Amino acid sequence: MKIKWFFLMMVFTIATVLSGCEPLLVFDPKGPQAERQARDILLSIGIMSFVIIIVFALLVYMLVKFRASKMPEDYEPPHIEGHPWVEAICIGIPIIIVAYLSFVSVQSNYIVESTPQGYEDQEPLVIYASSSDWKWHFSYPEENIETINYLYIPTDRPLEFKLYSYGPITSFWIPQLGGQKYAMADMITTLHLAAEEQGEFMGRNANFSGKGFAENTFSVKAVSQKDFDEWVDEVKQTAKPLTEESFDELLEPGHLGQMTFTGTHLGFAPPPEHNHGSSDADTDDLAHDEHSGHDVHSGHDVHSEHEGHSEHEGH
Repeated sequence: MKIKWFFLMMVFTIATVLSGCEPLLVFDPKGPQAERQARDILLSIGIMSFVIIIVFALLVYMLVKFRASKMPEDYEPPHIEGHPWVEAICIGIPIIIVAYLSFVSVQSNYIVESTPQGYEDQEPLVIYASSSDWKWHFSYPEENIETINYLYIPTDRPLEFKLYSYGPITSFWIPQLGGQKYAMADMITTLHLAAEEQGEFMGRNANFSGKGFAENTFSVKAVSQKDFDEWVDEVKQTAKPLTEESFDELLEPGHLGQMTFTGTHLGFAPPPEHNHGSSDADTDDLAHDEHSGHDVHSGHDVHSEHEGHSEHEGH
C-alpha cells in the first residue's frame, strides 16, 4: 500500500511541476527551418516513446508470467539454443529505425542548410554576426548599420547570417527560428533562416565560452518589411559612428546592454576570408571586396564607413 501511494504522489508531483513549465522554444517554431527541426524532434520522440512502451510492457508481462512464486519448486527452464523470429525482431527493428531516422536526418540537413523553402527567388538580408567575450555584434552591410546584443529582422524574407568570432568558439542559436551553428575565429560559417511571424524571440550563445557564457544572449525582433525600413532610417538619423577605437573597446571582455551604431566594423576589422559553405567564387568575391576597400555586399567605401557614427542606446 505504501508503494502504491508513493507512485501516486510521484505522478501527481510530476504533473503539477510540468503544468507550470513554459513550452520549450524549439516546439514553438516561428520559421520554416525551425518548423522542420521541430517535426524531426517530435518524430524521434514518438518513435522512442513507442519502443519504450513496448519494452516496458514486455518487461511487466514477463515479470508477472514467469515470477518465481508461480512456478513449482522443481521447475527448470527448458534449454533453448535460440529463436529465429525473436532474433530477427530484436535485430531487424533497431536497424530499420536507425536507417529511417538517418534518412530523415540527412534529408532535413540539406533542407535547413539551404535557403528556406519558398524563399529561393528572394534576395536575402545579409547579416554578419560576430561574437566576442561576452557579446554579439550584428553588422548590416547593405544598410550600413551595426547593433550590439539585439537584432531587427523583417518577416517573410530569407536571412543569411555570416557567423564568426573574435574570441573562443561560440554557437549562434535562435531556437524559434532554427538550429544552432558554430562561430569560429578562422572562418565564416553561413546560416540560413527566415521568420514568418512577427514578435520578439530569444537568441544566445549555445557553446560554453568562459565565465560570462550564461549571459551571452541577445534579443531578436521580427517586424514587417515596412517597419524594418523605418527602423533603418531612424538608426541612420539618430545613431552615432562606430569607430575603430570604439570597436576595440567593445571587444574587451565584459557584458554590455543593447547598442546601435551607423557604419560597421567590416572595413577596419574584416571577417575571416575563408567562407565555409559558400562556393569558391563567393569566397573569392568576398576576399576581393575586403582587400579593394569596399563594403562587403554593398559596394560602399568601407574606409569612410566610420565617419560620422557612434553608439545609440536603447534600441
